[in-house]
Formats: sequence, structure tokens, C-alpha cells
Amino acid sequence: MTDSRTRIEQTADSLLHYIIDQDLREGDKLPNERELGSRLGVGRGTVREALRILESRNILEIRHGAGSFISQKNGVPDDPLGLIFIKNKEKLIQDLLDFRIWVEPRVAALAAQYAEDRDVLELERLCNEVDECILTGQSHVQKDAEFHTKIAECSRNQIMPNLVPILHSAINLFIKETGSTLRTETMKTHHAILNAIKQKDVTAAFDSMFLHLIYNRDRLREGATVTD
Repeated sequence: MTDSRTRIEQTADSLLHYIIDQDLREGDKLPNERELGSRLGVGRGTVREALRILESRNILEIRHGAGSFISQKNGVPDDPLGLIFIKNKEKLIQDLLDFRIWVEPRVAALAAQYAEDRDVLELERLCNEVDECILTGQSHVQKDAEFHTKIAECSRNQIMPNLVPILHSAINLFIKETGSTLRTETMKTHHAILNAIKQKDVTAAFDSMFLHLIYNRDRLREGATVTD
């Protein structure tokens, strides 16, 4: 059993190297089990178990009847820090907000430095969709998370994609645990961040994101409801 398990784990490592060497991207399909087995010199059963290991690590998505594809999650779990198990949600919200204040203003500054024209167009679309959700009384949680995720992507920092689930957790917790009241401030500061990135104004991007988060911190300290 030990030898079998080791062989499966080694095959999973070989598959991961194959994915990297072939420069496979999100949504790309892997060869079928028979071809992979032939490439790696192992049986289909070993390949199947190795694929399941990579699926459990959010590297692959196995679609029954269709094959194995590179996951959109890029190997990052939805809750990398195990936040769901922390009981004191009030303290967790405060800690997550502190984390965002430490990190996101600098990320916005980098986005202002490196964002390309197509990035700005995507940010504009997301910013407007957040506005639309707020103005029509719909939940803006998902679009808000997408807006901040795009800013993280624009920073061109390779570590930031691994931190995105933490940002999502923070945004979701703010809304789920406390509701939302800073709707006007959210729209105003989002547009300030967008305009600073569009103008490649690094200082303004940093300051706008900082102000965006300080609104939340101050409201949290007041004991009122918070929004992203």
C-alpha cells in the first residue's frame, strides 16, 4: 500500500511538472488517462488517482465524461487560512480589515503603475456593475469582490492571486455578518480608485484605496453596519 501510495504521489508530481512544462492555462484540457499513462509510464488507475490528488488541491477540475481541465482556482483553496473555523467573527472582521489596510493600498499603487488599457476597461465595467447593483438594491458582494480581484491582478504581483481568497472572505464576512450602509461611500471611493489607476497616479491610487478602507474601519468602530 505504501509503495502504491508513493507511486500515485510521484505521478501527481509528474503531472504537475507536465502542466508547468506545457504552460497549460486555466481551462486547458489535459490528454486522456491512457495518453498520460503512456507518457508517464504508469497504468490508468495510477493516473486516475493522481488526477484526483490534483483535483483535491484545486489544480485540476475533473468533469465526468469530458476530461480533466486546469482549474480556475490555480491551486488556491477557497479558505486558505481556515477562517470558517474562527468563532469570534467580530474580531475576525477587525483583523481582516487590518490586513486589507496593510496590503490593498500598496496593491492599488502597483495597479496604477502597471495596469494596461484593457485592464482599465475591465475595471470600469466592474466599477459600473457595482454601482448598478447598489442603485437597484441588489447584493453587490460578488461584483465588489471581482473589482478588488481585478485590482490585485493589475498589480502584476505573482503572490496576490494567492491572497485573493482572503480578500473575498473579508468582503463576504463584512456583508454577511453586518449588512451594508456605506453604499454612497463605496461608489465614490471605487470611482476614485479607478480614476487614479486610469491616470497612472500611484499616490492617488494608494490614498483612494486607503480612504475606502478607512471608511469601513471607522464605521466598524462606531458599532454600525459595514460594507465593502
